[in-house]
Amino acid sequence: MDAVQISNVTKTFGAVTAVDDLSLTIPQGSVYGFIGPNGSGKSTTMRMIVNIFYPDSGSIKVFGQERRGVGAEQIGYLPEERGLYRQMEVQTLLEFYGELRSGRKVTAEVKEWLRRLDLEKWGSKKVEALSKGMSQKVQFIATVVPEPKLLILDEPFSGLDPVSAETIREAVLELRRRGTTVILSTHDMGVAASLCDSIFMIFKGRKVLDGTLASIQARYGSDTIRVSVAGGLAAVQGIGGVEQVRDQGQFQGFARRAGV
Repeated sequence: MDAVQISNVTKTFGAVTAVDDLSLTIPQGSVYGFIGPNGSGKSTTMRMIVNIFYPDSGSIKVFGQERRGVGAEQIGYLPEERGLYRQMEVQTLLEFYGELRSGRKVTAEVKEWLRRLDLEKWGSKKVEALSKGMSQKVQFIATVVPEPKLLILDEPFSGLDPVSAETIREAVLELRRRGTTVILSTHDMGVAASLCDSIFMIFKGRKVLDGTLASIQARYGSDTIRVSVAGGLAAVQGIGGVEQVRDQGQFQGFARRAGV
């Protein structure tokens, strides 16, 4: 069974089409990367998966069920816009979030995550005393403590120092090893390449790429330069990598350099 199945989903905001006839399948137990520029539709797609937005058309299934039938405890969502109760103590806040979402005591899990993310000494401090990076790690903990089956992270590495980013990266990989399905968005292709099993690229609401990194590299691993010459193919014959193609009835040549 797939973790998420998106079928022909469209979402508009007034005259703007944020997501345009999108179909996407996300396997269980994988780390799935959403890549695209700001305004491309990544966050809108994530918010439809978690039921913040509803699609205008199409359907979204999570673990084989219509999204509205999936319990909130099965999905963890870290939005790009962070928000914490600044006057609460860190450990108290995390226990409150965890117990609210999971319906059980999570004190031991909170302490373990604080230790793993090097925040033990901050557990008794108020959130307002934390730096931006610390606050992001606290919100990550709040998202994962209930042990959701599906974890959705919108720009989880934004604003983090390299050490904190590596700590979160290791935590994501550990969660995948435990069987959690992780969807994350990033602008950093290096992060996606090193962390994600599959990559989905979206631009202006439409899917551009979708697949494993190996399959994408196999298909798009070389640059193609298409040229038209007055002398026809004879003018470029003898140049390595030039092939003959037919384009709208006209013969042209294209030069290709593999591995660029």
